[in-house]
Formats: sequence, structure tokens, C-alpha cells
Amino acid sequence: MVQTDRRTFIKQSVVASTSAAVLDQQSRSYARSGSRKFSVALLGCGGRGTFLAAQFNEQPDVEVVWVCDPDQSRLVRAREMLGTARFASSDFRKVFEDKTVDAVIVATPDHWHAPASILACQAGKHVYVEKPCSHSIREGRLLVEAARKNKSVVQHGTQVRSTGMMIDAIELLRKGLIGKVLMSKAWNVQRRRSIGHESPCEVPEGLDYDQWVGPAPMMPYQNNRVHHGWHWWYNFGTGDMGNDGVHDIDYARWGLGVEEHPKTVTAQGGKYFFDDDQQFPDTQQVTFEYPGDGGSGNRRMLIYEQRLWSTNHPRGVDSGVEFYGTEGLMFLSRRGLIEVFDERRQPLAVAVTPEPQNTDAHIADFIDCARTGKKPNGDIHIGHLTTTLCHLGNIATRIGSALQFDPETETITNNDQANSLVTRCYRDHWSVPRPT
Repeated sequence: MVQTDRRTFIKQSVVASTSAAVLDQQSRSYARSGSRKFSVALLGCGGRGTFLAAQFNEQPDVEVVWVCDPDQSRLVRAREMLGTARFASSDFRKVFEDKTVDAVIVATPDHWHAPASILACQAGKHVYVEKPCSHSIREGRLLVEAARKNKSVVQHGTQVRSTGMMIDAIELLRKGLIGKVLMSKAWNVQRRRSIGHESPCEVPEGLDYDQWVGPAPMMPYQNNRVHHGWHWWYNFGTGDMGNDGVHDIDYARWGLGVEEHPKTVTAQGGKYFFDDDQQFPDTQQVTFEYPGDGGSGNRRMLIYEQRLWSTNHPRGVDSGVEFYGTEGLMFLSRRGLIEVFDERRQPLAVAVTPEPQNTDAHIADFIDCARTGKKPNGDIHIGHLTTTLCHLGNIATRIGSALQFDPETETITNNDQANSLVTRCYRDHWSVPRPT
């Protein structure tokens, strides 16, 4: 396989040294103003990005001062909605050059998550990156390394990590409430919409499509590839396993107590329902095995189930996890549900207050850690371990073969075609020389 190393990756996504006299003047003026507020930039002004930026603005002494998006209509709308944004641009590099920016929110499409976050770390910024943190396994590793090297706090947008109910419930599992937890099963069951069949067409006025595609291989513009459709294309998204399932996979792994990669992945699935242009499966059943040392009681299994055409949910909820222990069962849902049963299926009362996933607490944790240097609840290493499961599940489903994964080298050892998908091809989007 063709391995993407750090040098090649950075060369292909390097920050250009540009002249921006007006920007520099504005930045110096802001720096001289004596503002003590924590300064934030929003990269990606879609619905999720503007929601997060509004949440950041509600934090004490925090202000979103930059908005950045290659779609001018979204850029204007975000700036008007937030009211605090002094600067706006379609080019991320201008944000990274502004020394007054303390942190960035990366709420772009998936294919930009790791490149933008890595460049932000290199520019000395802290990063709140939406899930999934990467578009490939290799990108995730490079992002972890960039965060550590540049001492950047990088928070992964899986809010369950800062949700009180989840923290308390996982602590009960750690204390042995249901014995040894040997297996967890996560599900993502909901009715998605078809993206239809469309053909390449003219790029809408106001959209810098070349910038939107960025480092991904170029594809002709068509309406269902951009904005609301990008999740379902290999070049830009990670399917619904990376989009929504990542949340449930995260606390399924957390409660299972595994803090490493699995060694074996098996999967089945495909497009069972939708007849449209999307490339990712609408149906998946993926199993991950963590062998530990192979001894009895030390092996673990995580199962992920996805149906994007159903409204009949396990336990009546679209998103949840069951933990199977040697002495009972716990059901958790990020919708704010918890049930516990002993080994005879009798309900157990627990002192855990139901609570939906808490975005506000997750953002507050990030801001606090960025200010103090503490490790955040959703640290990028945690995000990488969870996101890797999404990539491995998608690869195994796509290839249709069981995979053997080496946790140390982060490579697939039994299938060259699958291993080629551990990384991806990059377009030379910003044609500038790599700094020496």
C-alpha cells in the first residue's frame, strides 16, 4: 500500500505564508484593545457549526470573533446570527495567521476535520473538532501527534464524555455493578432520507467549490455532494457510522473498559433499502474483538448495529447501548435513559440522574482545559480510538471480509485492499512549498 507519512501529509496541507496587511492591522488593533475574552474562530458555518458557535458565545468571557466558510451565503448568515464576529473569510489560513485567536471550532465536512485541526495546532491554537475527528485512521494518528507536539488542547465532539449521567453510569460499571462487562452492543436505528440521483451541474454562485473540496480528490460538483449530502460520499464523509453512530460507539467502548484498538473486525451490510447516489451502507452489523492477553475473562467484544430505514428501535429509542456483565445488564442511551438489571433480570435501582448528552458541559470543559492546560474529557486520543472503530467498520463492510488489525502500527495485516483505505489520496490543494 501507499503509506502517507507526516512529511507528505503536511506538505499537502501546509499553511501558506500570505500577505494580509488589512487583516494584520485588524488583529493588532484587537490585541491592543486589552480584551481578556477567550477568542474563538468558527470553521464551517453550517447548522452544526453555527449552533456550536452560539453555545461558545454563551460561555463566560468567551467570544467567537471569526467565521470562515467557502460558501458566502453561509458566511454572511453566520456573521449576522452570531453578532460577535469581527472578521469573515473563505480561507482558513487567514484565521490561523491571527495571533489573537485562542481556539478554533472545526465544524466542516469530515474530509476537512483532521487537516484543519492539524494546521490549527501548528498555528498554536486549541481545537474543538466535531466528530469524527478524522477521515481516515492515518489522519487521526497525525492529529494526535500534532496536538501533543504543539501542546494544543483538542476536544473531540462526543458530548457524552462530559454528560453527568454517562460519567456516573460508567463509574458504576467500573465498580462492578453488573460484574465483569464482557460485551457491549450499540445501535443507530433511524429513518434517513434518500439523497436521490443527480448529475454534475454548474457550481452555485458564491460557493468556492475548489476550497470546499480542499485536500480531497476532486469530483464534479452536484447538488447532493455538498452541504446536506456530503456525509454519504467516500471522498467527503464517513457514512452514518462516523456521523451519528460514533456517539454510541464511544460510550459502548467507554463502558466496555477498553483503551486500545481491537485486533479483529468482522462486518456485513450494504445498501439494503435506498436506491440513490449514496456510497455508504444503510445497513451494517459490525463486531470488534479485543482479545486482551487471550485469557478467560480478559477478552471483550463490541457490536454495532445500524439500520437507516427503520423506526422500530431497540428499547424504543433510536440510539443506545446495552452492556452485558457476568452479573447483570445495563442499558444506556444518550437520549437520557438508563436501566439496570441483575443476573435474574430483576431491576436494580441506581442513584443516577437521567440526562441527555450535554453539549454545554462539553464546551465548558474544553474552555477550562484550554485555559489551564488540563486534559479534556473528550481528549483527541480518546476521539482517535473511537473514530478508528468507525473507519474499521466502514472498511470491513466495504471490503466484505474479516480484518486483522495491528494496534501498534495501525495497519490492516491480512488484506492489502483494506489496508490501502487506512489512509487516503490527497489533492495538492494549496500549491505552496513546504517550509524548511
